Amino acid sequence: MLVSLRPYALRCDHRATPLGIDEAAPLLSWRLASAHRGDAPLAYRVRVADRAEDLDEGGQPLWDTGRIEDPDAIGAVYAGPALKSRTRYHWRVAVWPAERTDPTGPTAEGGSAAAVEATSWFETAFRGADEWRASWIGHDPRPIPVMDAPTEGERALDDHGLAPCPTLRRAFTGPAALRARLYVSARGLYEVRLNGTRVGDAELAPGWTDYTRRVQYQTYDVTELVRDGENVLAATIADGWWSGFVGFEPRRAGAHYGAFPQFLAELHIDHADGRTTTIVTDDTWRTHTGEIRHADLLMGECHDLRHAADGWDLPGFDDTDWSPALITDTGHRLLVASVDEPVRATTALRPRSITRVPHGNGGVTADGGHDTHIVDFGQNLAGRVRLRVAGLAPGARVVVRHAEALDETGRLYTANLRTAAATDVLIGDGREHLVFEPRFTYHGFRFVEISGVPRLYDSDVVAVALHSDTPWSGAFDCSDPEIRRLHDCVVWGQRSNFVSVPTDCPQRDERLGWLADAQVFLPTAALNADVAAFFTKWLRDIEDARTPEGGFTNVAPRLIGVADEGAPGWGDAGVIIPWHLYRTYDDPRFLSRALPAMRAWIGLIHRHNPDLIWRRHVGPHFSDWLAPGVPTPREVIATAYFAHSTRLTASAAEVLGLPEVAREYHRLAADIRTAFSERFVTTDKNAEGDPTVRIAGDTQTGYLVALAFGLLPEDATGPAAQRLAELIEKAGPALQTGFLGVALAAPVLDAYGRADLAHALLRRTDVPSWLFPLRHGATTIWERWDGWTPGTGFRAPSMNSFNHYALGSIGEWLYRGVAGLDQSPDSTGYRKLLIRPRPGELGHASAGYESARGTVTVRWERHDQTLGLRVQVPPGASAEVHVPTDDHGSVRESGAVPVDGEHLTLLATIPATDTASGHSVYRVGSGVYRFTASYPSRPTYPSRPTGGYPTAPVASAGPRRAPSPAASLAGSHEEDTP
Repeated sequence: MLVSLRPYALRCDHRATPLGIDEAAPLLSWRLASAHRGDAPLAYRVRVADRAEDLDEGGQPLWDTGRIEDPDAIGAVYAGPALKSRTRYHWRVAVWPAERTDPTGPTAEGGSAAAVEATSWFETAFRGADEWRASWIGHDPRPIPVMDAPTEGERALDDHGLAPCPTLRRAFTGPAALRARLYVSARGLYEVRLNGTRVGDAELAPGWTDYTRRVQYQTYDVTELVRDGENVLAATIADGWWSGFVGFEPRRAGAHYGAFPQFLAELHIDHADGRTTTIVTDDTWRTHTGEIRHADLLMGECHDLRHAADGWDLPGFDDTDWSPALITDTGHRLLVASVDEPVRATTALRPRSITRVPHGNGGVTADGGHDTHIVDFGQNLAGRVRLRVAGLAPGARVVVRHAEALDETGRLYTANLRTAAATDVLIGDGREHLVFEPRFTYHGFRFVEISGVPRLYDSDVVAVALHSDTPWSGAFDCSDPEIRRLHDCVVWGQRSNFVSVPTDCPQRDERLGWLADAQVFLPTAALNADVAAFFTKWLRDIEDARTPEGGFTNVAPRLIGVADEGAPGWGDAGVIIPWHLYRTYDDPRFLSRALPAMRAWIGLIHRHNPDLIWRRHVGPHFSDWLAPGVPTPREVIATAYFAHSTRLTASAAEVLGLPEVAREYHRLAADIRTAFSERFVTTDKNAEGDPTVRIAGDTQTGYLVALAFGLLPEDATGPAAQRLAELIEKAGPALQTGFLGVALAAPVLDAYGRADLAHALLRRTDVPSWLFPLRHGATTIWERWDGWTPGTGFRAPSMNSFNHYALGSIGEWLYRGVAGLDQSPDSTGYRKLLIRPRPGELGHASAGYESARGTVTVRWERHDQTLGLRVQVPPGASAEVHVPTDDHGSVRESGAVPVDGEHLTLLATIPATDTASGHSVYRVGSGVYRFTASYPSRPTYPSRPTGGYPTAPVASAGPRRAPSPAASLAGSHEEDTP
């Protein structure tokens, strides 16, 4: 019989078959699957070789771990001979299953099952900066071009002071390739073509880093693109983050790193006869400017086809009137291979509606344009528009403007873009059948306004979503369609804002990597997608951004003038994020790489605050950003985060085997905890003699950070949780929390027995709530609880995005709370699962997650007076399963009374309370389990508070009515599709 245990999803440094790494000791990891209960690994063996045949028995691998008995292992760090540059390595993992006594599970003769193997590969890039031969090149910006008076229409085209995008080419001749690799980067953005074919599918490459500290490069397999004979390697480069507009500082709006874009490439071609041809960027390249007259991430992109040079990227093109490339630099010290997946175009959306807005005069404007069309894609996203135009006269313009919402007149609402123009332009040259799609910009939008085309059909336009291509790893579903939509909003917010770095919002002149936003959202993000490689890259950005004193900043990559000194909750992300990544992916390197910076951060705070109340060196101290109601005292939030980061630093030292360091920080954390209680916590008794607790400020966030971070004496936690519940109930029930507090609300309430109140908040429909925006058409999470209301309209446009993920941190509780998919506090990599559904009033919920160990699924559903619960536990893991029921004798597993055995053990029965049902708690091994139990309906907290706002805005009657702002957000305006 065949053994069912098998390894799958092999990864090298959290990526499948990476092409071009420079890590000396990569992590080789795998997940496990099985069709049988109780299957678990006993031992593993990893072999690495530079020839695939050397992985077979009798071969000579470079590294062979031999059989290692470790039932918890799901990876091994390479420890063989030094890896060579530009070499493909093949690797194989063999996993032996533990001996089984279950008769349904096969074993080999002798009681030891045979190993099951899986094979993968990775490839190295340059292992040292001295191996590069290429020079940085660009288009010489010094010659001043002649200038003609503008002729396009009644006003000149605004280029925002941006220069045309350079094009570069290099022709070479040689035989076809046996193997060819292209190593490429840019100070700015690049798109490379070989013999007219685009190389790779990376967008906005090489991505954003602090280019004064680190510049990424990518590797491409171009073997099939090299021809026998003449070839042309060509590129277009753009300003991007390097020299374009970034951020919102009016005194430093752009050119943060350099004045103009530059390009670097090496093409290595191995031929069948053993020779190698190497093409590098140098002054033999030719440059010109082409049809892209400007391209900027914030301002947009202009294509003027009158400047197009057809065939410029193909052999045979005459480039004698092009200029030699300018060598700008020959240094390679800052070059590093990419560690994450690039930004890619992942989804294309057709319009939900197209509304024609006539100009009068027969639909033709004074400058020869045409009626305007408003296109609603029905989804707020980050990306660009692909537009098909059936012919455009020379000099005629098509203008595409982007926005998240419509104003009260039915036109684009662009006030909240601030200085971002978000406008793309196409200028015709007389040719027909054009397809216009920008290549070096992206926008945050749901609506576009397209002017300059006489008719626009659904098939003419699509929205193309762009984001860092983090593999999706999680799924959530439930019986309430609004909560399902909420989860969709959270996911789309993640898509829109994970663009090389975790940004704050995609539409306005900012798009910065704010640390607090990312740390509160990370638990949700890591359930939705595999973000290990994405955050590996960004943690390096955080490290690069540190201040000379050792402090973390507020944004990474760092921009001069953007509040460098890290604020409480913001700078603390440098501690919190590595810890969460370690727990999620069971990779201690997240901690070992970060621990020196974590210690420096704690040391910085401690030096300036020897009394352990964090009040000095707090940066801009954003507090609980955008919290409605009474503000939480800043010192309460700061000191709570000081204690929390100190405790996590101690835990990180424990994991890394540094007991003396751990004790130092545990002592400091205990002292901060004491200082917090003495300064901010007051205990008393009420009229009935029951203990009461008050935390300075008496705000929801104050109690949340104190309870979540374990800052209260044990006898004070219950009264503090009770006071938190009172404040929430008094407010609506509603939250009065901002970015920091909202992430803690549902988990803390749940931990203290008030999952019913967490459900009430989840299902609330008034402001503030998650469902209010949905009822007014939100398709992503809003930056503010009240970004738009019927009474006040749009809030201050200086800080009002409709696509901002911070408040979407509730997504974590949808998985861990509602569905019940979690891991125990002492678990890493989901080795010890905690399955504890909180049904509330829902009829069913489910969650699936591709963990570092394997697939975890939970599904529960209620029928009449019975609840069914299905759980899947991956091999090598165990689960503590809480079956919700007040009737513990009613529990059945696979139709039978559960009996303690090898794979299932009754741990406890927990009685019901006034606010929650009881639980029967079981320990189970790997496999699939199907529980049923009696689950009578019980009173719950009111889930739909009465009053508030209507389900849909009321629009006035009349032909071609202008949509209200709420209608624009909801997409409920009258459609007029030609």
